[in-house]
Parts: sequence; structure tokens; C-alpha cells
Amino acid sequence: MAGSGLKRRRRRRIHLSKLYTLTCTQAFFKQDHSQIGGPGYSRLVFINEPDSPEADSSSYSDNYVRTTKYTLATFLPKSLFEQFRRVANFYFLVTGVLSFTPLAPYTAASAIFPLLFVIGATMVKEGVEDWRRNKQDIEVNNRRVKVHRGDGNFDSKEWKTLSVGDIVKVEKNQFFPADLVLLSSSYEDAICYVETMNLDGETNLKVKQGLEVTSSLREDFNFKGFEAFVKCEDPNANLYSFVGTMELKGTKYPLSPQQLLLRDSKLRNTEFIFGAVIFTGHDTKVIQNSTDPPSKRSMIERKMDKIIYLMFFMVVLMSFIGSVIFGVTTRDDFKDGVVKRWYLRPDSSSIFFDPKRAHVAAFYHFLTAAMLYSYFIPISLYVSIEIVKVLQSIFINQDIHMYYEEANKPARARTSNLNEELGQVDTILSDKTGTLTCNSMEFIKCSVAGTAYGRGVTEVEMAMGRRKGSPLVLQGNESDDVEYSKEPFAEEPTVKGFNFRDERIMNGNWVTEPHADVIQKFMRLLAVCHTVIPEGDEDTEKISYEAESPDEAAFVIAARELGFEFYNRTQTSISVRELDLVTGKRVERLYKVLNVLEFNSTRKRMSVIVQDEDGKLLLLCKGADNVMFERLSKNGREFEVETRDHVNEYADAGLRTLILAYRELDEKEYKDFSVRISEAKSSVSADRESLIEEVTEKVEKDLILLGATAVEDKLQNGVPDCIDKLAQAGIKIWVLTGDKMETAINIGFASSLLRQDMKQIIINLETPEIHSLEKTGEKDAIAKASKENVLLQIINGKAQLKYAGGNSDAFALIIDGKSLAYALDDDIKHIFLELAVGCASVICCRSSPKQKALVTRLVKSGNGKTTLAIGDGANDVGMLQEADIGVGISGVEGMQAVMSSDIAIAQFRYLERLLLVHGHWCYRRISTMICYFFYKNITFGFTLFLYEAYTTFSSTPAYNDWFLSLYNVCFSSLPVIALGVFDQDVSARYCLKFPLLYQEGVQNVLFSWRRILGWMFNGFYSAVIIFFLCKSSLEPQAFTHQGKTPGKEILGGTMYTCIVWVVNLQMALAISYFTLIQHIVIWGSILVWYLFMTVYGELPSEISTSAYRVFVEALAPSLSYWVITLFVVVSTLLPYFIYSAVQMRFFPMYHGMIQWLRYEGQCNDPEYCDMVRQRSIRPTTVGFTARLEAKKRSVRRSEPES
Repeated sequence: MAGSGLKRRRRRRIHLSKLYTLTCTQAFFKQDHSQIGGPGYSRLVFINEPDSPEADSSSYSDNYVRTTKYTLATFLPKSLFEQFRRVANFYFLVTGVLSFTPLAPYTAASAIFPLLFVIGATMVKEGVEDWRRNKQDIEVNNRRVKVHRGDGNFDSKEWKTLSVGDIVKVEKNQFFPADLVLLSSSYEDAICYVETMNLDGETNLKVKQGLEVTSSLREDFNFKGFEAFVKCEDPNANLYSFVGTMELKGTKYPLSPQQLLLRDSKLRNTEFIFGAVIFTGHDTKVIQNSTDPPSKRSMIERKMDKIIYLMFFMVVLMSFIGSVIFGVTTRDDFKDGVVKRWYLRPDSSSIFFDPKRAHVAAFYHFLTAAMLYSYFIPISLYVSIEIVKVLQSIFINQDIHMYYEEANKPARARTSNLNEELGQVDTILSDKTGTLTCNSMEFIKCSVAGTAYGRGVTEVEMAMGRRKGSPLVLQGNESDDVEYSKEPFAEEPTVKGFNFRDERIMNGNWVTEPHADVIQKFMRLLAVCHTVIPEGDEDTEKISYEAESPDEAAFVIAARELGFEFYNRTQTSISVRELDLVTGKRVERLYKVLNVLEFNSTRKRMSVIVQDEDGKLLLLCKGADNVMFERLSKNGREFEVETRDHVNEYADAGLRTLILAYRELDEKEYKDFSVRISEAKSSVSADRESLIEEVTEKVEKDLILLGATAVEDKLQNGVPDCIDKLAQAGIKIWVLTGDKMETAINIGFASSLLRQDMKQIIINLETPEIHSLEKTGEKDAIAKASKENVLLQIINGKAQLKYAGGNSDAFALIIDGKSLAYALDDDIKHIFLELAVGCASVICCRSSPKQKALVTRLVKSGNGKTTLAIGDGANDVGMLQEADIGVGISGVEGMQAVMSSDIAIAQFRYLERLLLVHGHWCYRRISTMICYFFYKNITFGFTLFLYEAYTTFSSTPAYNDWFLSLYNVCFSSLPVIALGVFDQDVSARYCLKFPLLYQEGVQNVLFSWRRILGWMFNGFYSAVIIFFLCKSSLEPQAFTHQGKTPGKEILGGTMYTCIVWVVNLQMALAISYFTLIQHIVIWGSILVWYLFMTVYGELPSEISTSAYRVFVEALAPSLSYWVITLFVVVSTLLPYFIYSAVQMRFFPMYHGMIQWLRYEGQCNDPEYCDMVRQRSIRPTTVGFTARLEAKKRSVRRSEPES
């Protein structure tokens, strides 16, 4: 048994040595190798020589990594600096400092306490967040790895102790502790498999290979006496480049990215590796890449800053007015021996009331008033909003309706700064593959030797049938939204990735086809031309495939299902079981892999060079049609016309296509190529990649066409419904994709972004003039003509829009990547944006990642409205970071988009709930919360101004010092926080049922200047009513049963009580959805005021000062106090109540309409609900609901003619 287990482990070890990239059989150096040691290439590493004086690495960073914002020493100064960068906080700091001077109208303690409370709460929040990051840092830095300590022995040490030049041993499933040069591995050829998900989000494994000269160092004791010297590039952020040399025993060897193992990537499918530390700590490439994401602030937050400045202006204005009046009054206080304000003793006063120095007294009064009126500015606004946003984010994260059970992925708000922005989105810019579609590819059709195979029907073809009236569509259904009949080929595929049905070539029947030899080469290319890793199950003997992309896996699975099974790979070979055309038997064939020319977005193709068992050298190539057809030889175009037609048909059906071709190489040509590719790869110059590209260009030519593949990337569940609801909400949707125009258009039809009656404005450069220039003209001439052509097409498109005028015609703009490059030029982009904004739907095809980001920037800056970008891949990162809100789909393409996003969701359809429910709620809550904050502070602060005016601006506050200080902190803050977290104008069901409601956010009706100023006016007139009613009610008569008239303390206490009641009951009137928590905080705040008055008044008079026993002895026993409070509160709230009732009944906003529907029980009346919904359907709206409406309009227009 033990022998059997050992044998199995050996088989497993050999089996895992699979993937082979580009062969470099011999190291070559070019003349430009001399740049090593020059600027940018000056790093010197002495490997395994810790005691050498030359190996002093003290100048290099240590391996301790810190991601925290603060340290213990910098927390206090840095955090305080962050807090006082806010204008409001700085203002309160200045008033707090001035409160220690005689100018202060209140005690210093009462001024400093609320500031300390707010700043302290925010600093505690910052500290807790940073402490959590510090815990993560400690956990990472204390991870352990085996390090060579000399004499061939390895000891376990913490990551943070590593130094440049150390040799480490990393074992399977461990992370690399620093950037390492791979020396050797558990495989004889020194290869290893690396998972880089933490770096680029990609889930596929990458293969790395050490130098041949160090591949034999596979045991611990081999490193006794081992020494090497590395010269390489300086630390930089480029993950995909590395240039250097290793000097070993007097010989230099080139180093490339193939030997570099990056920190935080993981060792997989390899028992162990030995590596030398090259970059440590903050010099590692992953840390060099960890720049802070762009700072994003919501439109509401930016507008709130303007309101703060307005409030500052009001404070300054009131202080100025008061100081002028005070100065004039003071000057006239002592005139001709007559004393007007005798109680101020102007004849013997100090500077504050000295009539002889009235101008100085006025200036001092200005400073005093600026401190007193500081209560206009809500000191707790910022911290309250932060608390509310964090709690809102928790509700988003825990929403079960946005939890994707299949992948166990909930929604995740990665930042809480943009919650309210979710309710104001005007334009969505979406990726297609993996975002609208599943990125789960199925091989469904192919074209071989000019013959089309595959009888499957795609979702796009179903949508095309619906709009063209195909006989495949079920009859008898009046709806435009019918489905295809379920044919056998439309069933779910039994093999994942393979949905192909065609008896002509399945089950070995291809051998009877006219071009069986071409079919054989086609299938063989599918089975050999790839970088897939086979994983064999030793118990079931079934083979699964691990591929870099879903397309790759689909091709290999298709080849297997059609009789060409790829089952094993070693470093230099691929093994395939295939059907022999001559004998008709299944045979095993071995293909020696000589080179793999890998796919990238620039090349748009990949090739392998293999040698078959007969010694033939074959170049097998697959790639995009626009790069492959131009590489065909004259005698290799036999099936070109038919293949082009089939590719166009496949694109029309929404399928992703690749062209397959091959050629035979002679030995001389291959030897020449092998030398040149080795030289290019061994180059350490900056243009290394272009040298490689130049060599591959020369060999990937004169190809013979075999055919084309077509794979389907299906729409995600719920995408058409989601797009329909978002469109009804008035949100514009743009699609930015790298796919062909035909594929993108048909996905647009399938997802209801396009419809049959839309007029398509297509902008591309596929014109005879441009084609002829490309063949004969120079680059400058081509660029100039192309730009003029694009501009002309854009102008013509705008003319079409203008001509349509007020008609109900809807336009769709479709532009390809080549044209988009010119449309985004500075002198054209604004014209292009005007055209795009006028269209119902915009689709940008063949877009590069940079173009996606530039389009997003153009839309964001051009129309000044909120943009949301959504994508799932690394190519969407720029777009996500550029948009106001970036939403990452945690899908098949890894986590790179998620890591760069503001919010992560698992499926596109969850965007509907995220925006229409959470977005609307958060926008409404934050808007109302901010307006209410300013209302309650104006109500409070303006009574101070009125009282001071009543006392001829003598700088006397109406209230006790601690009444002033605790107003924002204790008596009015919790209700507004509860509103920000719990309030709902309508339920989630009605938010989704009536998407029209979302327009409140898009039009910003709840946070417009009209509404803000309305709330401010509410505060001003509330203050006026409270002050004058309280003053008038208390002035003429005795207040207590002893007959005493009210003084400042009684007037101030009564006014303050009325304010606490009014602002809290105003909150009750503003709330649409009461919860137990809201009842507790509203009535609790009022109760806390009475408790505070009682307890504070019982304290010694030295502490309670003017509030000493005022409530117990004066206010509470007096019936007039309670009557006045009731009368004033009702009188103050009555105007708002009448205004709200009239508006709700006769001029309701969107949410008011829906509340009336619910109140009158008409929510289940389909006809009435449909009438309300129609307000959000315009001719330019997309989605299937709009499509049905367009169809009805078309029928109505045609009725008179018939």
C-alpha cells in the first residue's frame, strides 16, 4: 500500500508539470544590456552573502509593511489636522479659543465641550478603523517562512525580519513574503504555479520557471556555499516587467518576469520553491501599486459645503449689523450728561461699553456676536452624517434580496461616502461581457472549410426572431415578449461549456464529410493551441480543465466532445487522443511544444509552434477576424468568402468568434525564428516587448484558413427586466464593450437596449475612401481623413436628431473603437457628447480600457450629472475609478474590478434594487437630514439674534451656557440620526413598482436650493414666532403665584422649551415611516430636556448659575408656562402643517402620488397604476415596456391610414 501511494504521488508530481510558455533555450545578450547599472537599473543584490561587507542592504527597505494611516506618535497631530481641515470645525476651534477671553458671551467650558465631543467621536472612529488595519498588518508581518541561516539549514522566521539577498523556502499554498527570484522548485525543470488573485484579480494559475543553471538546487543542503550576484531594475509599480541579470560563477544569465515571484501571490500545485529576496516591504511591486483610490465626494456633500459658507456669511452679516447698531447706540449712551442705558454704567465702563471709544466697542462686539451666533452652524452635522452613512451601508450589505446564493456573495458597500449618490444616477456606463452577460462560454457553432455546423439557437436569435416575426416564435400571444418553442437543441447542455448539436460531425461522423482532412486539422488546432492545464481525477479518470479564460476551456471541451481529447501536458509536449482518418481508430498522439506565442489585447491572437510525430513543424494560430484574415496566404483563402459570411451571421446572433488557421514551417525558417525570439526575450532593453512583437509578426503570416468558432456568452438572469426598470426610472444606459459591432448590437436587442423602431446612427470608418487610403496613404493622411470622416458623421447624426425634433422617434448611437479614438479628441468630444446625450441608447464597440475611462470622464464632466460605471474585469478598473460611482461585479474574471469599486454586487440585476430602493432611500434620508439640521439650528440661533436685538445688542445670550452647548449634542441630534437611518417615504415594493419615484433624485428635487431655502425660511419664521409669542405672553403680567414678573432666566427657559418641542415635533411631521426607535428618540429627547433642567438646576448655583432651580421653583409650578408652551408650539408648527397638507393634496411630488395611491387603495388597480407609470415612459426610453408602448403608438398611427 505504501509503495502504491508513493507511486501515485510520483505520478501526480509528473502530471502537474504541465504548462510551458515561451522557450528560451539559450541566453543571449544584446549591446543595450549595458543599461543595467544605469539610471533606473541600479539595484545590486548579493544572494546568500549576509556577512559580506558588499552585501550591506541597510539602504534598502525592510520587509515590514504598514498600511495604517497613523502611527502611535502621529495619530494625535495628524488626526487633529484632518479634523480641523473642515471649515466648520476650524471655525468652532477659533470660537473655542476666543471663549477664554473676556469677549466670550459664555463660559469656556460650555464652548469647548461640544467641540471636544464631536472631534473626539470622529477621532475614535478613525482610530478604531486604523486599529483594525493595524491588526491586519501585524497578522501579515508575523507570518512565518523558512529562511536559509547558513550551512544548508533553514529556520522559520517572521516575514518582517527578511532582508534583501535572503534565500527562502516557500511551501505549497503559502504566500510569497517578498518579491523573489525563482531559483528552483519541486519540479526538475524549476517551474511552479502561481495564483495572482490578490494582485490582478485573475483566478487562473500562472506558470513561472527558474533559470536552468539553478534548477538543480532542489534540496536544503544544496544552498550550503551557494552565492550569486543580481543586478536589476529599481523598485517600480509595473507588475508585468522585470529586467535584470544574475551572475553565477563568473557567468551572467538574463532575468525576466518569468523568474519573478511577487509578494502576496500564492504558490499552487507545487510542493515548494526556493527563491532569493530581491525587493522587500514598500519596495515590492504590490505595495508600489497600492496607491490610494481617487477621492470621491457626493454632489450633496459638495453642495452642503456651499450651505455652510452661506451660513458663515449670515453669521458675519448678523454680527456686522449688530455691531453697527451697538456702536451707534453706545456712542449715544452718554450725551449731554444724559445716560440712556444707565444699567450699563457707560460713564464708568471699560472699553466694551465706553461711548468715547464706540468704534472699538463695535469691533469687540462683532467678535462676541460671531461667537454667539456660531450656533447657526450645526457642529454635529459632519459626525452625524458619518454615523448615518455607516449604518446605511450595513443595511445595504445585509439586504437578503441582493445576496447571490449560488456564489455565496452578498452586496458590499466598500465605501459609505456615496450612499446618497446612488439615488441620483443619470447615466450608467456598463461593460458587456461578464456584466450584462454571464462570461460562461458555451461552444455552440463553428464554420469549417466553408461549411457551417451547429444547430443551436441563441438568446439573441430568439430576440431577433421576436422582432422579425420569425415562424419559430410561438403564435397566439399578443405580447411582444414571447419565447421560442423549446426545441431539443435548446435544452440545457449536459456538458458545461458545450452546447453544440450537429449530427454531421458528432460521434465521429465528420470522417464522411467532404473536407474531412480540414475538419481534422480544425479539431486538432482546438485541442493543441491553448495554455489550458488538465486536472486528472485518479479515481474516476475524468479530466477537467483549468483555463485562463472561459473561451479557452470551451474550445478544449468542444475538441474533446468531438473526438479530440487533450489529456496530458508536460513542459515540452501535449498529448491528445484523436480519431485517425485513415484507420478510423482512436489513437494517442504526442505533439512536441516548441513555442507558445501568448494572447494579449494588442496582438488579439495566440499561436503555438509544435512538432508532430512525423516531424512536421506546424504553427497553429487562432485570433480575431480583423487580425487573422490579413495574415492569410494567397493559397490559404479558399474558404474565406464563406467563412466571412458565417462569422458575420454568428456576430448577428450575438456570438463571440475566432478565426483558426495554420501553416507548416521548414526547419531553416524555424531555427532562424528560434534564435531571434530567444534574442528578443533575452534583451534587457526598454523595447523588449516590441522586439518580441516584431519577431512574431514575421512568423505569423501566410496562414491557411481552416474555419471559425462561435461561442455564446448568455445574458445574466434578469438583465432585460433590470434595464427596463432602470430605463423607466429615467436612467440612461450606455454599453462600452470590446466586442464586434454586430455582436454588441444584437446583445443590445436581446437586452432591450435597442428595439426595431429605433433609428440607428452608426459611426465607423468602414468606408471605401478610408480603405483605399489605408492601402496607399501615409499615417498622417489616414489620421486626418479619418478624423474628418468621424466629425462629418457626428454632425450628420446631430442633424438627424434636430430634424426629428419633437417627434416620438428614438435614436441609438453605435460607434466603433477606431472612430471613438477620434471622437474623443478635444476639439470633437463635446459635439460627440451632444449627439450621444440626444440618443436613447449608446453602444461603444471595440473599446479599449483607456477609451472606456475617457468616455466615462467625458460624460461625467460634460453633463454635470451623476454617472455610475459597472464592470467585472481588470479592463474596467479605469472606468470604475473615473465614474462618480464604481460598481464591481464579483464574477468570473476575478476580483480586480471589485477591489477598485465603491460597491460590489454579484449580478447586474441587483443594480435595480441598489439604485431604485437603497439609492432612493439614502438620497431622501440624507437630503432631509441636512435640510433639517440647518432648520433646527436656524430656529435656535435666530432666537439668540432676536433676543440680542431686543436687548440693544448687549451681547447677552438668552440662554444658560450649558443650554447653548447641549442643544446640538443632546436635545436634537438623535431624532435626525434616526431619520437618516430608518425613514421610508414608500416601501421597497413600491419603489420597484413605480420607478418614476427615482426621478426625485435625478432631478434633485429634495435638495434643490428652493427646498433648502424653504427649510431655512421655516427656521427663521419658527424663531420669530417662538420669540415674539414667548416675549409677548410673559412681558405684561406676573408669572409666579407670589406675583413676580418673569426675568431673563424664565423667558430663556420658556423659549428653550418651546424650541425643543418644536424641532422634535417638526421631525415627527417630516417623517413618513415611524418605527419604535423614532418614537423613543423623539419623545426621549424632549424628556431628556426636562430631566436635564431638573437635575442641572439642583446643582450648586456656582455651577448651574442662571439655571439654579429655575424649573423646579419657577417654571414647573406655573400654569402659564405649560399653556404658553402648548400655544407657541401649535402656532409655530401650524404653517408647516397647512403647507404640507395643501401640497400633498393638490401639488403632490412623485412620492406623494404613490402615498395617495396606497392610502386610497388603488395600488392594485392595474389601469390606474399603469397610468401613473406612463409618466416615466418617453419615446426615448429603452426597455421592453417602452418597446411595447412604441408598438402601440405605431399601431395608433397606422389606424387612420387603414
